[in-house]
Amino acid sequence: AEAAELRARLRSVKHTVLVLSGKGGVGKSTFSALLARGLAAHDDKQVALLDIDICGPSVPRMMGLEGEQVHQSGSGWSPVYVEENLGVMSVGFLLSSPDDAVIWRGPKKNGLIKQFLRDVDWGEVDYLIIDTPPGTSDEHLSIVQYLSAARVDGAVIITTPQEVSLQDVRKEINFCRKVKLPIIGVVENMSGFICPKCKNESQVFPPTTGGAEKMCQNLNISLLGKVPLDPQIGKSCDKGQSFLAEVPESPATSSYRSIIQRIQEYCDLQHSQEEKIM
Repeated sequence: AEAAELRARLRSVKHTVLVLSGKGGVGKSTFSALLARGLAAHDDKQVALLDIDICGPSVPRMMGLEGEQVHQSGSGWSPVYVEENLGVMSVGFLLSSPDDAVIWRGPKKNGLIKQFLRDVDWGEVDYLIIDTPPGTSDEHLSIVQYLSAARVDGAVIITTPQEVSLQDVRKEINFCRKVKLPIIGVVENMSGFICPKCKNESQVFPPTTGGAEKMCQNLNISLLGKVPLDPQIGKSCDKGQSFLAEVPESPATSSYRSIIQRIQEYCDLQHSQEEKIM
């Protein structure tokens, strides 16, 4: 009955993409927010961003929605809208203050994730982007288990170039394979810094073992792209603005747009293959 309930609610979602990484601080939430904004730049696309990072919900701040409240209607919880075609849901909207700590054990976290999937009234959605916490623990097992009632296009895995990050990301890839979650590809964040004045590139996080490119070759996974460091990304996130719109000429913006296009192409291909089977 529970699976049927989830399936009924998620039937109106066309594509579901999880954003994962074994490592914290590699830019998952930033990528999730910019992926949602990039997809919603097409007015004919309806996009939903679900933040299940329950202990560190940074999406409300990044989307300029801090202080917003969730409203309940007969059809469920209403998401908070950034634009008419971009809705957001996060535990951050349920806290009385952004500084409140969420001190919950696993079962309570799992219950909230289930509630988000079952009770949020997204309406007809082209893309549901799910921002996850770091690791391979309760929240990840829960979201994969609950989404098994619906259809998931796959996961985008975020890393930075250094081996300390790649080590944890390999664990995340292993997790995806064990739970049979398709991997769309890997994004290498903070991939060098291009000086805005002299245009020279510096390696802030040296790829001592070949970076994401080498890892993807070894594990036979697609490298979706590399995003260079740009201080404006952090500034835009703090102000709740879209970096893609604020700094359209940045090399990082070009990288993001190329990665977003590749994710769209992957989802469209999955959809057309399923239609053929049906």
